[in-house]
Amino acid sequence: MGKITLAEAVKLKSILTKTIHELEEEIHRVAFTTIEKGEAPEFFPRTVQAVDEELEMVRKDIRVLDKLMYRANIDHSISFKDETLTIVEAIELATQLRAKARLYKELGSAKKEEIQYGISEYTTIYQVALFEPEDYRQKAIQIEKDAHKLSNLINAKNYLIEIEFDDKKYF
Repeated sequence: MGKITLAEAVKLKSILTKTIHELEEEIHRVAFTTIEKGEAPEFFPRTVQAVDEELEMVRKDIRVLDKLMYRANIDHSISFKDETLTIVEAIELATQLRAKARLYKELGSAKKEEIQYGISEYTTIYQVALFEPEDYRQKAIQIEKDAHKLSNLINAKNYLIEIEFDDKKYF
């Protein structure tokens, strides 16, 4: 059996997912035809059964690939900010950091004080930030940098890890 890097496996999974969608579309195309009453149907070069068999093979390959990728993501780790994280933890942390950066960017773009129109006819109402927007803008910049750095570490590690998978059918 051949070996591929985890980075190649990530790309291959994307290709297999696209292939599944294409085969599902093909099944719909070859499953039916329109004819006039009494006419013989024209058959396509591939039958529903042939496309379905290929679809099942690709589905099985994607399950095997997923299992191998999940195992590699659990068995291997990276160092980030004086902490050792499994790749699966690092992927989740990168996702969380991006979400935190988005939230902090929103807070960082807020005004310290802003008039609220349409709330009261007789009194001026203000929305007042109970935090320093500039502090959160600066935090968002740093957190976003951390997310990029972590993603780069994950990607670099993915090129070092090899898994046993024969990709000859797809490449």
